[in-house]
Amino acid sequence: MELRVRGTGPASPFLSARDLFETECDLDRPVEVHLRADPDERTWAGHDDDRHVLNISRQAASSAMARELAIHEFAHMARYEEAHPSHVQSTAEVLSLALAGRQVERRRLAHCYQIVNHVKDIYADDITLSVGPGEKLLSYLESSLAAAVADRPNPAWMGSRWSANADPEMTAVNAAFALALAERHDLVEPDHRLYDLAHAAEMDATSVDVAAYSDRFRELSHDPDPSSYRRQLVETTRSYASGEIPTAE
Repeated sequence: MELRVRGTGPASPFLSARDLFETECDLDRPVEVHLRADPDERTWAGHDDDRHVLNISRQAASSAMARELAIHEFAHMARYEEAHPSHVQSTAEVLSLALAGRQVERRRLAHCYQIVNHVKDIYADDITLSVGPGEKLLSYLESSLAAAVADRPNPAWMGSRWSANADPEMTAVNAAFALALAERHDLVEPDHRLYDLAHAAEMDATSVDVAAYSDRFRELSHDPDPSSYRRQLVETTRSYASGEIPTAE
């Protein structure tokens, strides 16, 4: 696996990630890592005909999660190269099929995009978690969810709201994703704090059934054919847009 790191910043996390990733997978195309100055730069992978590109801020590249973030993005690249349905299916087509004839507010549409991204992450992390242990990823999911749930007014003077400044409905969907990923890979015991955080998120978003979405994410087929994958994703995004409760297949 050919790897080049461009920009000022640490290269060792990416070299370490490559070495660990290669114990289970490989990539046909070379990978260019672009270190960005903006600390708010989102970590994301792009795909060209002759290479993959990993964009990441120098701050993220210097964090304790840098190696794990790199492995996660390498996993997305591997899914793309194998033409896995989750990484070649057009999101625009899915949402067009799911929302045809419906009026959906912009905020809820953004949530539908996030649901599609969660599904992609589930399939990428099936690879990520075959490469290395999941303790750091679990801690990351827990701390991210805790921060979203805590991002709320003081309930002593603002009523019973449990999660506020972070969008409550999206926080609940994110909680469902975190639970699904953790359960799919046996990372949690029944008394793990993640369940309490998910319950708190659901308390402020009663329109989102966290258990139902968690079941849907967790039970995604490991090797779906393109047609069944598209159908399931259409049903999931449609149920969210309409406020229906999804069911796992």
